Amino acid sequence: MARDQAPFDVNGRTVFITGAARGIGAETARRLHRKGANVALVGLEPERLQALAAELGDRAAAFDADVTDYEALQRAVSATVERFGGIDVGIANAGISYTGSLANAPIEQVERTLAVNLLGVWRTDRALISQITERRGYLLNISSLSAVAHAPMMGPYTTAKAGVEALSDALRMETAPSGAKVGCAYFGFIDTDLVRASFAQPSVERVRGNSPSFLTKPAPVSKAVDAIEQGIERRAARVWSPRWIGAMIALRGLIQPLTERRMLRDPDSLRESMRAAEASQETSKQDPLLGVAMQAVSDRP
Repeated sequence: MARDQAPFDVNGRTVFITGAARGIGAETARRLHRKGANVALVGLEPERLQALAAELGDRAAAFDADVTDYEALQRAVSATVERFGGIDVGIANAGISYTGSLANAPIEQVERTLAVNLLGVWRTDRALISQITERRGYLLNISSLSAVAHAPMMGPYTTAKAGVEALSDALRMETAPSGAKVGCAYFGFIDTDLVRASFAQPSVERVRGNSPSFLTKPAPVSKAVDAIEQGIERRAARVWSPRWIGAMIALRGLIQPLTERRMLRDPDSLRESMRAAEASQETSKQDPLLGVAMQAVSDRP
């Protein structure tokens, strides 16, 4: 992760964050606000966004926008510029997940995942890029270890995250002449609502049992926020968390064959995972807009 000559200080600058209602987005907003940033909180859960904005105070504003709606994103960008004078940092964090196989999952869930996790990042980038280039700022797209290792029962998610990586690489080069920077974040399993609810699904429990424990043990949200904070300071091309993901990115040519070999050592287990997804009807219980993460919320006492 290359360093600029001086850290990019968010104090007094404005950060635009999608998926800011919970998880990584909300905790990133809290961290950067403490460092003096203005924060624009963008997402689909207006009550949670308004509550977070009220918690943070005057230097925070909430905007209800679906990242699949480009006009809504443009309105959020315009309102942020009107409120704070400009946007220096964009974090395209919004993401959802459903469980199930590519062959049998409901088509609308597959397409919703691609629409939010890939095209939603592109729309966010497109809505922000003129501000970022004008102010020589930084745009960070949230991808995943899934961009490097493509696991079964996560087909739409891993497809989208691999696309986010490619999108970030291309946009980084196109943006470089302006002096702005574009980064891509690669996270493993982080202890968020999305991960907790996904791990509770019958199909995922079986696949998870065939994976090395260090890969599937969720890391605290704070570790992802640390990586984002450091990425902004360096305007880094790539950031990741946990640390071992850096080695997996470097060895990516070996990772996918090894992943497939490990999974196919026990094809009966994989078949059973797909059967479990259908038998449990888990896909029918997942929120049409926000995916499996909403189950973690509804299960809270």
